[in-house]
Amino acid sequence: MWMGQYDLKGLLGLFIQSVFVQNILLFNFLGMCSYLACSNKMKTANGLGIAVTLVITVGGVLNWGVHNFVTGAGALSWAGLAGVNLSFLELIIFISVIAGFVQVLEIAIEKFSPPLYAALGVYLPLITVNCAILGACLFATVREYAFFPNLIYLFGAGLGWWLAIVLMAAIREKLAYSNIPHGLRGMGIAFIMTGLIAMTFMALTGINLDVSGKKPPVPMILNSGTEQNP
Repeated sequence: MWMGQYDLKGLLGLFIQSVFVQNILLFNFLGMCSYLACSNKMKTANGLGIAVTLVITVGGVLNWGVHNFVTGAGALSWAGLAGVNLSFLELIIFISVIAGFVQVLEIAIEKFSPPLYAALGVYLPLITVNCAILGACLFATVREYAFFPNLIYLFGAGLGWWLAIVLMAAIREKLAYSNIPHGLRGMGIAFIMTGLIAMTFMALTGINLDVSGKKPPVPMILNSGTEQNP
């Protein structure tokens, strides 16, 4: 339940895999809307990256509990309702949990960091519909991670999204001083740079570090000799 088939080395491989090899944004292209809209400045990109990482991690952990104790197959066995299957409500509950946590986060940012709240503007409440958050939760659910592998995967996915938007913001700040053809300014050059960054991450495709700590079974050596009947 807590570690599953993973050891510490497996968790490290899962973390690297989720951040770099299968980056939630540059590999799966999830969360592109806020990524393109809020990557003009490093300060805004960092703030949104921290917020998305926090929402993915905490929201994903809460949804892991929902899946394992409420909506999964046999999840209600602790309440004596093993035959009740609420899986048809899972997607709605996942979205509700994410939306509730984003509202709490929005109130906290407005209270403790008004400049960041003003900089993020309408894109902060839109974290609720950021498909990268729901996608990471669903990926973790489908892969049936235990608690700590689930936590590591979600945290790595959040950091991967944060890394992507920071890289883009750094490039776009430099591009502000570059002589870009008029037709490519704005979203045009942003899409081109996103494609180029994604191509660099595609160089890692084929690397599989997401391996559990379970040792493979030892193959049985069969006796190939024939026995003669007396």
